[in-house]
Order: sequence, then structure tokens, then C-alpha cells
Amino acid sequence: PRSSVVLEVEVPPERVARSVEQAVARLARSTRVPGFRPGRAPRAVLERVVGPERVLDEAFEHLIPDTLEEALTDAAVIPLIQPDVEVVQRDEGKPLIYRATVPVRPEVTLGDYRNFPFAIEVEEIDAARVAQVLEELRDQQATLVPVEDRPARDGDYLIIAFEGRRDGETFEGGSADRYPIVIGAGRMIPGFEEQLVGMAIGAEKTFSLTFPDDYPDKTLAGKPVEFTVSVHEIREKVLPPLDDDLARSLGEYADLDALHIEVGKRLEANAIEVMFEELAGRLARDNISLKDYLEAVGKDEAAIRGEYRPRAEQRAKVLLVLNAVADAEDFQIPDEALEAELGRIRGRHPDDPRLVAYFESPRGRVSLRASLRRSAIVERIVDEWLAAHPEVGPVPHLEDDEAQRAEAAGVTAATIAG
Repeated sequence: PRSSVVLEVEVPPERVARSVEQAVARLARSTRVPGFRPGRAPRAVLERVVGPERVLDEAFEHLIPDTLEEALTDAAVIPLIQPDVEVVQRDEGKPLIYRATVPVRPEVTLGDYRNFPFAIEVEEIDAARVAQVLEELRDQQATLVPVEDRPARDGDYLIIAFEGRRDGETFEGGSADRYPIVIGAGRMIPGFEEQLVGMAIGAEKTFSLTFPDDYPDKTLAGKPVEFTVSVHEIREKVLPPLDDDLARSLGEYADLDALHIEVGKRLEANAIEVMFEELAGRLARDNISLKDYLEAVGKDEAAIRGEYRPRAEQRAKVLLVLNAVADAEDFQIPDEALEAELGRIRGRHPDDPRLVAYFESPRGRVSLRASLRRSAIVERIVDEWLAAHPEVGPVPHLEDDEAQRAEAAGVTAATIAG
């Protein structure tokens, strides 16, 4: 089953204004304005040259990706491919409001992968699994209703004020006046959210907690801290009915089935595009143009893409299964391993700065880490299976090659890069 999540994001006018100011500064540096040195033209003069819409376009080209990433993080939503964004309101002086339709990764039911001899089968998912995904989608579309007649409980959305003190003194990042928090989401240090259960609007509470030993801020790691918290608002999550209206509210879908079909089409198209780009890249490395290749094989782009469709579908299934296995094993790639792989890429490609720059970028690092994770989990499972079956004998591992890693990361990289 495939599903999609819709997030409506509202960016305060103050942040929009800062983004517009930054856009004006960028455009002023890159636009020649008669009578002014680069970067010195005031906004009114600059807009006469590029137009006021160009200024807003420049601002939102940076602001929307930044705020969307924050919204995805807050909602704990992992996009499967690049979200579709529809701007609802972009008038200057008002909040920026946009709606992001985010295809999300379906969950995969794993079989006994540890004892499976090197082949992966993707089971057909029955109606019960489809119903489970629809419930997950329903949960994502829940609304928050104000609550005044009861105290806070697990799952509630609260607006709180809090102040933390270490040795009687406040510390940076330890206080907020109107902080949104979901009880049970696990965004705060262990024990903090549990203390909010039972608190009513207007209530105040003081309690002590100890920061985890592995807390990133070493000045707080392992240290006891006293918090004083007061509750401003309590809201309860209310689920919408599971019907075709829910699907229609997510976009131009006739019903829930239409929503699933559309996401499937987008996944397939994205995977095929990645494989086609890989073909073009391999041809370029051999100094062969795509046009010459198509003429040599007597096919057009549409025919090639059609041939790639079954491979793309299989690759998408394999990536989903490998990601699910890595999640089940709680397997992660440490930063040291990622940096070591980046070092190998730099050493092997000193004359290809664009390739190196991509893998060093935040998106490239995410893609590379995902590829390393999948490769490592496969190696671990194979090694464990071989250890349990010594009669098979040793199997030589393939030599590492970042081109193979890039190919294995293709769908993930395309998902992130859009």
C-alpha cells in the first residue's frame, strides 16, 4: 500500500520579512542596477529592474524548503519522494501559507530474513495491511481541538512555558514562553513529558531531571537540572472519519484508491527517471551521447523508459525491504564510517569537484549514509548466514566502489534532491 500525508505550513510574517530582506540582498549583489554598486541598490530601485514578484520568488525559493524541512521533522514524517508544494497565501505582510503533499514510505512486513538464502521476496500485502496504512493516514490528518475541562494526558498537544536552572542559574536554550509539545512524542529529555501528564491549564509545576550522559551539549550531559513549567493551552487530537472525503481533502482524488494509485505512479516515474539518468551518466563517462546510443539501439527515450519500468519497480521494493531490515536491526552508520567513505570518494575523484561536492552536501550525505547502511546490513546478514552454513565456504565480497553506492542510493538521492 502507498499513502500520502498533507502538511499545511504557516510561516509568521516576521520570518517572511527576514527572508525577503535576504532575497533583496542576494538579488542586489547579482543584478546590475545603473547608478549603484553591486549590493547597494535599495529595494524600490531593484524592484523596478527585476520586478516585485522576482523578489518574492527569490525569498520563497529559500524559505519554503527550510520551513518544510522543519515541518517534516516536527511531524516525524519521512518523505519517500520530493513533496508537492501548493502555495495558499504569499501576500507580503501576511503569513506565508502553503500545503505540502508528502508521499511517505509504506511499512514493510519482514519475513525470516536471517535464514533466507540470499534472496528477498516481497509478500503481497493483504486488505488488513491496507486498512492499517489508512489508519496511519487518518492519524496524520487529525485536528487539534482545545480542551479546558480536563488535565493533560498522553498524546495531548500543549503550549507551555518552562525555565530550566542548573545550580540555581538559567542556561542557554533552557527556557521558553510559548513552547509547543506533544506528550509522548519524545522530543524532550527523558522524563520531561511525563511530568506534564495531569497538569491543567494555568497550573505550574517544578521538578528535577538529569540530562542523559550522551546529550550533545557536554555542559549539560549527565547534569541534574530543575525545571519550572506552566501550561497555557491543551489540545486533543481528533481523528477524521475514514472515508472518501478524507482522500479528497488531500488533493484532487476521487477516493482513497485514487490517492494510492497516484502515489504509485509518482514512485514509479521517479525510479524510472533515476535509472534513465544513470544510463546517461554511464554513457557520458564513455564519451557517448545519449542521442548516439538511442540511434545505435534503434529505440527512443519512451521505449527505454518502458524497459526500465520492471527494474525500477523491483529496485524500489528491494530498497524498501533493506531499509525495513536495517530499521528492525536498529542498525545505523556511525559518522566515522561516513567520513571515511567521503575520504575515499575525494581520493578517487580529485578531478571531479561536482561529484565530491554533491556527496559532501547535506543531501548527498543523507543519500550516501542510506546507501552505506543498506550495503552494511546486507553484508551483516550474509556473513551471519555463512557462519551458520560453513559447508558453503567463503564468498568474496565485491570491491567497494562509490559508483555502485551511488547507483544503490539512486532512488534515495532522487527523493531528496527532487
